[in-house]
Amino acid sequence: MFREVARKKQALTKEACIEIIKSQKRGVLSVIGDDGYPYGLPINHYYCDEDGKLYFHSGTKGHKIDAINKCDKMSFCVYDEGYRKEGEWALNIKSVIVFGRVEIVKDHEKALSLCRQLSYHFTDDEQYIENEIQKDGARVLVFALVPEHITGKLVNEA
Repeated sequence: MFREVARKKQALTKEACIEIIKSQKRGVLSVIGDDGYPYGLPINHYYCDEDGKLYFHSGTKGHKIDAINKCDKMSFCVYDEGYRKEGEWALNIKSVIVFGRVEIVKDHEKALSLCRQLSYHFTDDEQYIENEIQKDGARVLVFALVPEHITGKLVNEA
């Protein structure tokens, strides 16, 4: 059902893919939007080692939520900062795409706990995190991307 990387030498292991997902703060979430058009948006995420899911926080309304409610399939792409080999202009980037289905987190306390974990990607300021949760926690929606297929590769821009 899912395609494999065409250039096998460039393929990353699943472990390398997970490490990139965990180390990057943002990626592009793509859903099937209005009239079947792809809708991709930059979004931050949290990867949970315990269950292997990627978690996102959101408001309860908007294009993304409408798309999720119509079709539970999505993909998420992340890539690292890349590197250049000495004397070369081309950037070498490791990219990962996760294909899967959405799962809304219905337990509000779990959703708030996941929001805290997501926040640690950006800050360890406990007071700031708790203030944000107090301010916006009642209105937050947390959803998971349950992976069905993860693929990654090393790409050279040249």
